[in-house]
Formats: sequence, structure tokens, C-alpha cells
Amino acid sequence: MPKLDRYLISEFALAILATLIVLLIVTVGGAFTDVLQDIARGRVPAGLMLAQLGLVLLKWLPLILPLALMLGLMMAVGRLYRDSEMPVIASIGVGPRRMLRPLLLVVGPLVAVVAACSLWLGPWADRVSKQMINDANRSLVMAGLEPGSFTGIPGSTGVIYVSNMSKDGSGLEKVFIYRDDGNGLMDVVTANDGKLTVDEAGHRYLTLNKGFQIEGRTNGAKDFRLMRYARNEILLPANDERFDPDAPEMQSTRALLGDYSREARAQLHYRIAPPLLALAFGLMAVPLARSMPRQARYGRILIGFLAYLIGQNLMTAGRGWLEDGKIATGLGLWWLIVPIMAIALWLYFTDGRLGRRKAKAADGARA
Repeated sequence: MPKLDRYLISEFALAILATLIVLLIVTVGGAFTDVLQDIARGRVPAGLMLAQLGLVLLKWLPLILPLALMLGLMMAVGRLYRDSEMPVIASIGVGPRRMLRPLLLVVGPLVAVVAACSLWLGPWADRVSKQMINDANRSLVMAGLEPGSFTGIPGSTGVIYVSNMSKDGSGLEKVFIYRDDGNGLMDVVTANDGKLTVDEAGHRYLTLNKGFQIEGRTNGAKDFRLMRYARNEILLPANDERFDPDAPEMQSTRALLGDYSREARAQLHYRIAPPLLALAFGLMAVPLARSMPRQARYGRILIGFLAYLIGQNLMTAGRGWLEDGKIATGLGLWWLIVPIMAIALWLYFTDGRLGRRKAKAADGARA
């Protein structure tokens, strides 16, 4: 491999890696906040925090990698122009066509990673995430309940205390439950033992045996009611996000290929678009980063970032339009992918030529 190719590949790869690390740090903070909010609302058991964080990041990679690719390339090419290295490279006859090989050697593997994440790893991570939450909701251990301590009831105003619990988290002993509906009505439930049960619809119940239940108000009223029961079933707050294995978002890409419904077609095109857009953004980054030695480079980086935002927003909106029937199913997202790819190829292979032609035409008109 020529030394120039090795030099360009190292410059491109290091810049993309540095940009990706920064974006991942920012993304981890946002994903961590979302997971904590889901835990606080009772949607995700606390014991699954780290696993859910990793799966969320894996699902977001098809959106992060194209941005890291574009901004990293623009930073690298902009530095070459700023340090006057690109004019020297151009003076020895290295143009856009000659730079295409080292560029594709860097862009190609990243596009393959984006394709793998978008077509396989992302949907797999989403399915595993939802299935882990469903399985964890069947166990009080994964729901964050610990023997000997008061634990808030997820999705409700109240606490629960157990003195002992079975290893699988389904059986419990010496139970105390306090609940408040927020309107001044509260009840206290005690039991010698109980267990967690889940019906066919996915509703979770605490089945308590041999205990007492006290109902009353927290506004100072003295009218309380005491009941003794042999068996009491308490419905726990339902999880807002139910796992639907038949939803298009949960289906594998192979399964979507044989499904011709609007939702499935929209999801399929939504998975195909990211790697193709990543390739277009990679090609577009080189001409967009073109600048003079003393020219500010961050303005062009902003243009590239805006181009990425427009592409991603149109991709997301296009999926909704396909699901709603506003766009023909056969058209898919090609109305977005093909123009962006054509613009990227045109910008790359005509880098600077259009400006020179206009300048020559102006000189001829003056003569």
C-alpha cells in the first residue's frame, strides 16, 4: 500500500475514533438518564440497569456511527486543508478519484458495522431488552425488592417490606404493604406469607395469606376499617411497555422481508436506510470540508451536522409516512436515499470544478 494511502487512512481513522468516543460519552449520559427515568417510573427493574444501558447503546449505534463518520472525516480533511497538506497532495496529481481508495478503506468497514447494527444487532437488542423486562417483572428480586428493607412500589405511591424471600423471588414471608392513592385514601396490608403470580394477560398479583388490611384516610379522620382475610390478591401496577413479539419493531429483518404490510415495509426501509446514508455522508464529508488555510472550518462542520440532522429527521418522518399510508409502499425511503447519494457523489467527484468553470466563464465574459 502506498505511503500516502497509509497516511490518509491513519488520519481519517484517528479523527473518526476521537469523534466516536466523544459522541459515545455524550450518548451514555443521555441513555443513562433515560434508563434511570424508566426505573423511577417502574418500567424497568433496578437490577437490569447496566444490561438495559448496554442494549440501548447498541440500538443507538446506527444513529451515532454515521454522525461520527461524517464529523470525523470533516475534522481530518479540514486539518489537511488548514495545514496546507491538501494543496500539496493535489499538486502531485492526487484528486478525488485517487483519494477514493483510502477513503473507502475507512468508510467501508464502518458502513458494514452500521448495516450489521441496523439490520441485526439493533432489533436483537430491542427484543432482548423487552424480554428481559418481561421476565424480570415475574420476579420480585429483579424488581428491586430486598428482604429486611422498605422498597418503593414501582409505578405507585407506597412501600413494601418483607422479612424473608425465596431464592427465585416469587415467595415471601412476613409482608407489610403501605399504599396511598394520592387523594387521602390509604391502606395497610400485612400477611404471614405470600407469593408473586402472573396471569395470562401479564398482570402481576401479590397473593397474600392469613393477614390483616386496614383502610382509612390521611386527613385526620378517625374512621378506619379493619379486615381479616385468609387470602388476598393485590394487583401490582402494570408495566407501561408491554412486549409484543408480533410488532414489526420486534421482528427480525428476515421476517420483515416476507411481510408486506405497511408497518413491516416501513420498518424494513427504516433499517436499510442508515448504512446507505452513512456511505453518502462519508462521501459528502470530503468536499464539505474543503477550505482555505486561513478560513474557519467550524462553519462547514455545522453545515455537515445540519445535513445529518435533516437526513435523519426525514428518515424518521418517512417511516411514519409509510405507516400512515401517505407514501406508497413501493417508494419506501428511496425518495430520500437516492437524492442524498446522488448529491454526495456529485459533490465528491466535482470538488472545486464547478467554481473554476464559473471563474473561467466570468474571465471570458470580461475579455
